[in-house]
Amino acid sequence: MKLEIKNLKKTYKDKTAVDGVNLEITPGVWGLLGANGAGKTTLMRMVAGILTPTEGEILYDGIPIKEMGEAYRDIFGYLPQTFGFYPEFRVRDYLEYMAALKGLTRKDTARKIEELMEKLTLKEVRNKQIRKLSGGMQRRVGIAQALLNNPEILILDEPTSGLDPGERIRFRNLLSEFAKDRIVVISTHIVPDVEYIATCNILMKDGAIIDIGTTEELVKMVKGKVWEVSLTQEKLGPYEARLKIINVRNEDTGNVRMRYLSDIPVLPGSQSVPPRLEDLYLWLFSGKEEA
Repeated sequence: MKLEIKNLKKTYKDKTAVDGVNLEITPGVWGLLGANGAGKTTLMRMVAGILTPTEGEILYDGIPIKEMGEAYRDIFGYLPQTFGFYPEFRVRDYLEYMAALKGLTRKDTARKIEELMEKLTLKEVRNKQIRKLSGGMQRRVGIAQALLNNPEILILDEPTSGLDPGERIRFRNLLSEFAKDRIVVISTHIVPDVEYIATCNILMKDGAIIDIGTTEELVKMVKGKVWEVSLTQEKLGPYEARLKIINVRNEDTGNVRMRYLSDIPVLPGSQSVPPRLEDLYLWLFSGKEEA
């Protein structure tokens, strides 16, 4: 099982959204990380067969997806950033409608909907109109429709937008289990969504792939560039505009502990700390430059 992306390019009138992407994606969870505007959604829409590439091709097990046609859609699941539904659709009606479009039998539809409602905690809202649900609940309905046909390839574009922390953890656990013998690609800028479950991470910037690797491999790029220091609240202010600050937390002493990115320790008493994927993300994709 392999999804190959070869020399993929998508250009519009005066912009190249995806620029010569080459990837070989095998079973497991793959994180596609990049800032807004990096080209992630355009890439995912081409993989989903929604957009036609300007150049290049996408193959599944050696066969171009454009030649596979319906056979590709049968093994594909997709959750876009925003998914459409008729305003009057109730949750169960919508899932039954999507199951029919995906070619599921009535028996399989009933079984799969019950299974997903249980896993995604949707049973209590099965008869509610989707438009009346919270954003997080609507997102769970979207995730359910993407999983209905038990796809071999699952593409999720910003899947945890609107989910609370507990829901995100449950969803990550579900994906980790689901991806044992399937390809799952999560396009996101919420780094914790993929940091602990991704088999491999793809870093995308300005339409191009800038690096690929496991979390452990990639964070080496910022080894020796992540610092922590304790300082007073008064001293924090001047540095907020100058440094790439990752986070700040209060201490029992009344001071604050600041975690920041820099080639060198800027503040006296700074200690080097092990890097995380979020540190790397901010190092690569933060627009703020060091003073």
